[in-house]
Amino acid sequence: MRIALFVTCLADTLFPDVGKATTVLLERLGHQVEFPEAQTCCGQMHVNTGYQRDALPLIRRYVETFERCDVVVAPSGSCVGSIRHQHAMVARRLGDDKLAGRAEAVASRTFELSQLLVDVLGVEDVGAFYPHRVTYHPTCHSLRLLGVGDRPLRLLRHVAGLDLVELPDAEVCCGFGGTFALKNADTSTAMLADKMRSVLDTRAEVCTAGDSSCLMHIGGGLSRLRTGVRTVHLAEILASTRDGGPAW
Repeated sequence: MRIALFVTCLADTLFPDVGKATTVLLERLGHQVEFPEAQTCCGQMHVNTGYQRDALPLIRRYVETFERCDVVVAPSGSCVGSIRHQHAMVARRLGDDKLAGRAEAVASRTFELSQLLVDVLGVEDVGAFYPHRVTYHPTCHSLRLLGVGDRPLRLLRHVAGLDLVELPDAEVCCGFGGTFALKNADTSTAMLADKMRSVLDTRAEVCTAGDSSCLMHIGGGLSRLRTGVRTVHLAEILASTRDGGPAW
């Protein structure tokens, strides 16, 4: 299958290994990964902060870039949530019904990584090897907007060598929320403290999730406290093999 990668802003600028891991994983499973170079931002930041009109050109760019692709994958529940639930809504609200229809069509072929693997490709055991004690944080957008459910957990349970431990109060938000962490810093910090306590209670070596944004927030807190606990994106775990270290 030919799969187009929407790498997302955060992966492109701060966490490039997530995009590389996604590519390595899918190619190892026998699929051809393409990277449309015209891609930019999904526009989520603009929509969520009230700048819907400024988001419209980004929505149009996403549609024009990916509408010729059969399947699109993004290693981000947050961005896919925006594509699925905001693109057509914003276009229609701003009077562009034609763009809204095109956006709905592209969104129906855009998947978060665990959704693509389990629902589209029909695979749970991706041949990964990751000998570490790991806990999983279900990010808000993947959990509530996309409804990814237990797909990431099903994938993690098939990773050889991985000791998966349940995260207490897993469905509680980590406190990031994009600009929420800036505008409501005290509240965000308190929520982060609760999430870090839950992570530390598991005695896990690694906290994983399907969104780099939440992992950046949680990882920053864990690092500042020098806990020794790392945050690793789900794609990086699934791309790891017995050959030693990251496969990329």
